[in-house]
Amino acid sequence: MPVINPIGEIQSELQKGMKLAKCKRCGCMKQTLENLQASLSLLQTEDSLYLLRNIEHWLEQIESMEYTCLGCEKCISAMAENIFHQAFPEVAETQLSYTFEVKEHWPTVPGEYFSFCHGSGCPVSVSTLASAELAEELAGIRPEELCIVGKTETENTGIDKLIKNIITNSTIRFLILAGEEPEGHYSGNTLLALGENGVDDNMRVIGSHGKYPILKNVTKKEVEAFRKQIKIVNMIGCEDAKTVVKKLEELSEEFDSSCSIEECTEKIMNVQISNVPVVQAKQPAKLELDKKGYFVIIVPDRKSGIIIVEHYSYDNKLQHVIEGKDSAGIYRTIIKNGWVTQLSHAAYLGKELARAELSLKLGFRYVQDDY
Repeated sequence: MPVINPIGEIQSELQKGMKLAKCKRCGCMKQTLENLQASLSLLQTEDSLYLLRNIEHWLEQIESMEYTCLGCEKCISAMAENIFHQAFPEVAETQLSYTFEVKEHWPTVPGEYFSFCHGSGCPVSVSTLASAELAEELAGIRPEELCIVGKTETENTGIDKLIKNIITNSTIRFLILAGEEPEGHYSGNTLLALGENGVDDNMRVIGSHGKYPILKNVTKKEVEAFRKQIKIVNMIGCEDAKTVVKKLEELSEEFDSSCSIEECTEKIMNVQISNVPVVQAKQPAKLELDKKGYFVIIVPDRKSGIIIVEHYSYDNKLQHVIEGKDSAGIYRTIIKNGWVTQLSHAAYLGKELARAELSLKLGFRYVQDDY
């Protein structure tokens, strides 16, 4: 049933979330706010611009991310984004309209994967879901039938990447799902549902038990190419590498006997994959100094466990001294008091405080880098 006032409903959901400490530290909320910030700017209506201003304010309140997702039974940020995508699908599609030419290197989309061959002798890919150690063990064994192996922990972006990497390598004809399901996300169940049912008009995987199974970084053509190209093999719950390797061998034999390479290749859909453009990082042409001054970070000794930060004005007058035992507490204090105003300065400060904290934990001498 369509929502009568979607912008108002989104506003209401996000307000609930921003009152909760857990949401302010969660990657789900941060990602949703950033996604909506980009999408709302395309609507240009009075209520969307009002919500956009609130989102900009809420983004300032987001604290240092402590977890990418808590797996909450009711994810407020996911509900807000679902409302938006159901009400404004054309805007969501616009956000995914970038395309790029498939490059020679593979995997096409970077991630925590182990990739091996590009020839016809390795037609099997493996997702170990939440079991990262199983992926490493299989990569160590490196069976000749294995093309790529890695974990898939989320039922949305994780599957987006998996789809793109599979459809850009015609070698792959099987996807084994092994390892343990990620709690709350059910990426394995979502992949099975995707293979069986596909996606609806809002790119939600039909029949998935995941809390947010919406694929926002692939197109329907890519999903159909994926479903046509591979056969999904359900070994969810299996964490025995030898058992998985045996299945790899069986699938490879099945592939060899089912059709010739030319016959099988003809069955694969030729589809141009979508993605956002890659921006190459560059050094700024001009360094902008923070009007609030500069910081000197000191780690007196490891035994004390204390990091000292001195805040100076540009005439070298000491303004403040901040002490703390962890980087997060220090930079939150600095930001809360408004002692840093440039984003580049805040990023630099976070990097240096993290190095200072590591020096306490690992015992190396801390020397502050140049800005």
